Amino acid sequence: MMRSLWTAASGMTSQQTAVDVIAHNLANVNTTGFKAQSAQFKTLLYQTSQAVTTSANGDTKPVSAQVGLGVRNSAVATMFRQGALTETENNTDFAIEGKGFFQLMNEDGKVQYTRDGSFSWVPMNDGSMMLATSMGYAVLDTAGESITLGEEYDMSKISIDSRGNICYPDENNQAVSIGKQIGIVQFKNPGGLSKGSDSIYDTSDASGEAIMEADGEVSVVSIIRQGYVEASNVNVATEMVNLIVAQRAYEMNSKAITTSDEMLQQANQLKR
Repeated sequence: MMRSLWTAASGMTSQQTAVDVIAHNLANVNTTGFKAQSAQFKTLLYQTSQAVTTSANGDTKPVSAQVGLGVRNSAVATMFRQGALTETENNTDFAIEGKGFFQLMNEDGKVQYTRDGSFSWVPMNDGSMMLATSMGYAVLDTAGESITLGEEYDMSKISIDSRGNICYPDENNQAVSIGKQIGIVQFKNPGGLSKGSDSIYDTSDASGEAIMEADGEVSVVSIIRQGYVEASNVNVATEMVNLIVAQRAYEMNSKAITTSDEMLQQANQLKR
């Protein structure tokens, strides 16, 4: 009887994790560049009550008797499906259409990655302007350097083409590349990226090293949309259904514990 208590308890613990993940998704439904997560489960060990043996006549029995010992959370996977592109009419907002990531450099000089393209031009001490995030992290180009422009440029006239090339109008008012390009990278296994705050990711052994799209080593390059941001890919209807399922599963496991406890109580009250 104790086995049922532990089994149901493992179900309650796992479903609580599922509810935590769903709550996190719903909390970030309006977070730019956020990618929804999904809790995944695996069964625990099985206890063999009776192995496959033979009958009294020597015939092999078709099945054995094995009882499962519950469930555990095996992973919390990130769903990197494309989010909807939302127009902002801000020329420093950028959305990636594809599998790419922006490169950032934080205050410690560490390179990190994001899908959140809400950038702005930040004035530097030398009078130049640097493309940065709302946290002040520098956006990097294809050479891994911060994107800075001198005082001679009018920031309101800067444009970015679909490949991330920074353009400025010439004497004929035609947008011409100034030789700088936003560095977009991809990963062989983006699901292996280590997640941090502010929709920022770090590389890990599971994700592999970043692959620069400009080097031509990826099969499909991403497209950059200026004046847009990528909305969260959380589907509220799906998350609400998953929340109800997780709640019902939690309640059923709780009921199994209550039933097992009542049965144990009855067994303890038996008199000879």
